[in-house]
Amino acid sequence: MLAVLHPRKPYRTTFLGLLCLVFMTTYVFLAHGSALSPALALRHADSPAADQLAIALESIQDYRGSEFVPLSSHKHSDTLPNYRGQGRHRPKYPRLQLTQEEELAAISSFIASLPQNVIPPTVDPSQPIDPSLVLDFDTRGPRAVEEVRAMVEDVWTRNPVFVYSKLYSPAARELKNILSDLYIFPSPTIVDVDVRDDVDVLKPILARLTSNSELPVLLIGGRQVGIVDEIRTLAKEGRLQTLINNSGAVVNGAKKKQKKK
Repeated sequence: MLAVLHPRKPYRTTFLGLLCLVFMTTYVFLAHGSALSPALALRHADSPAADQLAIALESIQDYRGSEFVPLSSHKHSDTLPNYRGQGRHRPKYPRLQLTQEEELAAISSFIASLPQNVIPPTVDPSQPIDPSLVLDFDTRGPRAVEEVRAMVEDVWTRNPVFVYSKLYSPAARELKNILSDLYIFPSPTIVDVDVRDDVDVLKPILARLTSNSELPVLLIGGRQVGIVDEIRTLAKEGRLQTLINNSGAVVNGAKKKQKKK
């Protein structure tokens, strides 16, 4: 009992110091109220421990008060926050506009890729088509122009001889027979427009892009060849065969392939 009432001198000094700290802290809070933050209030205490606690509280308040916006809130914004809360703007690229040659290539690539691919009926055939409807890459990306150029080259490499035809048409049947007799490899890509679900949109689009309101339309290497009468003459003179060979396809290539088998 006596040890508790009369503690040794070092413990008595520590006890008195802590008691003074409690009284001073209470006084500061009561005297200044909400005018001071807890961190500033502790700064009035002369204890090193109080200074450290005040610094820690200030750090917490600075962190909470700093500008922090999650990335999810910027999904539809052109500005992203950086680590200092300052705006970092995304580069804006102009809307991709296709030339008529590029538009024809894009539509041909879209149709040749899958038979299920159709032009939406909401498309206005008298106006350039929205590239995003027929291209499978970001048409507003930084490399959109390069990707369009690669697409144009790819579609005519894969489909060097391309025919927009009509299933029930004497002229279309004659053109198909001319091409069949040349044993072209790879085989011509033939699209019978009149039996497609998007005929009402696709046919006027082709008329706008080829300046030919009638089908069939023959494309060799992406370039339009004349009407059937002209194609017949070209075939007789051998010039049609030259055009086909220059496009990357091979006349009589399919025939030679069959003989090897």
